[in-house]
Amino acid sequence: MKHGIKKAWSSLVAGLALICACSACSPPAASVSSQASAAETEASSDAPKVELVVSAATSLTDVMNELKADYEKENPSVKITPTYGASGTLQTQIEEGAPTDLFFSAATKQMTALDKKGLILSDTKVDLLLNKIVLIAPKGNAKGLSSFADAAGTKVSKIALGEPKSVPVGQYAEKVFTSLKLLDAVKKKAVYGSDVRQVLTWVESGSVDCGVVYATDAATTGKVQTVAQAPEGSSDPVVYPVAVLKSSKNLDAAKAFLKFLLGDEAKATFTKYGFTMNQ
Repeated sequence: MKHGIKKAWSSLVAGLALICACSACSPPAASVSSQASAAETEASSDAPKVELVVSAATSLTDVMNELKADYEKENPSVKITPTYGASGTLQTQIEEGAPTDLFFSAATKQMTALDKKGLILSDTKVDLLLNKIVLIAPKGNAKGLSSFADAAGTKVSKIALGEPKSVPVGQYAEKVFTSLKLLDAVKKKAVYGSDVRQVLTWVESGSVDCGVVYATDAATTGKVQTVAQAPEGSSDPVVYPVAVLKSSKNLDAAKAFLKFLLGDEAKATFTKYGFTMNQ
């Protein structure tokens, strides 16, 4: 009898030991769930993002950088890659096949040219923003400039303009001076920049007496001051159109980003940087 009890007791102890050993080897259910969740998060972060290439006018650099950050924060699966430059240069790049999802121009001329060549989705084109043309001088305005007419006078020996063949602000400037019958006089003292920010930089450094830029660019720095706004009617309205490219490999994502640019959050940001909404 004693022998049977002893044998049963030994079996019970061995069984308990086996259960404990199995428990030690297997993590709790909560731990397993936590590990699975971590693995899923890691896999999600490693998932390839949709990359959208946005070709945008140089004058949009600051506002687009902020909008890019805002959009990527709200849409972590999307990466916005901006390409900034003169609108005419960007137009040429697109015509030559540069991969682009959205084009955001500083003038309608370049967008119209792409539309005529069938390179954009016409039904996505929106004339989104308005800007103004201004004459700026280095901070302090030592030359005492007060009008566009002064740029043609003896007070100015050198003026910076955008290259009119590719830079919209240069095209607008020529129209203003043509309207005022001052273009020939201004051309004699003009130096031409590859984009509006180069014009701005030359004025900031004092290497020129004045320059013609957009009002929004003048507002980005404390090293220049606006001395005059282009007279009403002296130039075409400064309109910024945006559209999705037909060649986009991410049409749905591109249209979604365009919808964001048309929304209230983006409008508030554009306004903060001095643009006027055209919608």
